[in-house]
Amino acid sequence: MGSLADILRNAQPEPMNGEWISHAVDPDVWTDIAKFIAAGDADLTALWGYERCVRMAFMERTTTQYAIVSLDCPDRKFPSVALHHVPAQRLERTILDVYGLEAIGAQDRRPWQDHGTWKASSPGGDAAPAAALPPYEFLTAGGAPLHQIPVGPVHAGIIEPGHFRFTANGETVVRLEERLGYVHKGVEMLMRRKPLAQAAKVAARISGDSTVASSFAFARAIESACNAQAPPRAQILRGIMAEMERLANHFGDIGSICNDASFSIMQAHCHVLRERVLRASEQCFGHRLMMDRIVPGGLTVDLPQAGVDELHRLFGEIDREFPHLVDVYDTASSMQDRTVRTGIVSRNLVEQFAAGGVVGRASGRAFDARKSPGYAPYPDVFGNPVIRSAGDVDARVWVRIDEIARSMDMIRKWLETLPDGHVLESLNLSSHAGREGASLVEAFRGDLFCWIRLGTDGAVEHCHIRDASWFQWPLLEAAIEGNIVADFPLCNKSFNCSYSGHDL
Repeated sequence: MGSLADILRNAQPEPMNGEWISHAVDPDVWTDIAKFIAAGDADLTALWGYERCVRMAFMERTTTQYAIVSLDCPDRKFPSVALHHVPAQRLERTILDVYGLEAIGAQDRRPWQDHGTWKASSPGGDAAPAAALPPYEFLTAGGAPLHQIPVGPVHAGIIEPGHFRFTANGETVVRLEERLGYVHKGVEMLMRRKPLAQAAKVAARISGDSTVASSFAFARAIESACNAQAPPRAQILRGIMAEMERLANHFGDIGSICNDASFSIMQAHCHVLRERVLRASEQCFGHRLMMDRIVPGGLTVDLPQAGVDELHRLFGEIDREFPHLVDVYDTASSMQDRTVRTGIVSRNLVEQFAAGGVVGRASGRAFDARKSPGYAPYPDVFGNPVIRSAGDVDARVWVRIDEIARSMDMIRKWLETLPDGHVLESLNLSSHAGREGASLVEAFRGDLFCWIRLGTDGAVEHCHIRDASWFQWPLLEAAIEGNIVADFPLCNKSFNCSYSGHDL
């Protein structure tokens, strides 16, 4: 098929700053790109709607060139990407639900975000009066004797809602199908044509455990559109915040995975360390989750010297406590029996879905947005991604363990070289009306994508944010296949996908 440059030779370039290129394409080129991705020559990064237009972001593998293409849909139809590349399927179903744009040739047209409770259908498009939806039809599995086990959307724990439909032969899972969208909030509509400060607050609240990463991605997309950068001190402090968020979540996940294997002592100790990270975050940046601290142009807070001292105390405590917990995990036969060879995801699948984060790296996909495309303040301190190859629950635990050490090492290096200076630059959005910006940052779950278009009045005309969970949830269905039903909580927690980050 040739290279990306060959495919886009006759496409119309669009204004885009930073590491991204952008082109307007026709239906034939759109389909060529879908086939290019399906052939394994590129990774699908995002696919979304915007009024009577669809956009697709992807990365060419050989050149690591990041690109966005747009296709006008005057008749509200576009060629299906999922017809050639299955991972686009749920994205196209969402585009139909929210924007009323139909993917021609799509094999699965069932509603995804729309559960029949909206006041209007396609609220992001023509907003027609809502019509009654037929009962949702789950996929079937052949063979006997099989039975179904419905779980959720309301669960026993204090977690967000999601429905899981198991088809099992005795205790062995034959098929799992997910039904998500229960916490759809209309995020893109909430951000549309909103002042920058208001849109930034919405971005920070998409998924509370990733508030730093979402704000980071949103700020970098705005700065890309304005061809601006945050001050050097702010860039390093952003990295410290992002790694503190990663530490808190990795400690919490390791403990919760162990708890789902009835090894509660590990959960107790790991959650103590998680709590220490959250308290240190509050002392350093004034908020346990560091919400609303990263904004376009820099930061709203600075790191005081007392915060620097607190970080050194925190890391000393982790250095004393965590290696012992790792040894306990690694030598407890009851844990190894539950995690080793459980919930395996193949490298072929993570490559096909371009799954990032712990899920991808535990199956051998050496992708990390901090490395590629790379962004400040990581290039000088990051090195290569931490990977494992087994693709099971145990591998996903070990990636988290290794990344905890990596995060602390990077923060220590940043503290040694932290420059003085201010932490916020003003941005003149009105002078960049009509400009677009995009960014990819590494949240604790994986790569988080943000695209924005600026309006004429300095407001955010439109914003699309894609959480890593979009390409990880489907792989959970593959991970549990052939395992017993009782191992689902263990597999699920080892993924720890976001409901809220998915159900935009």
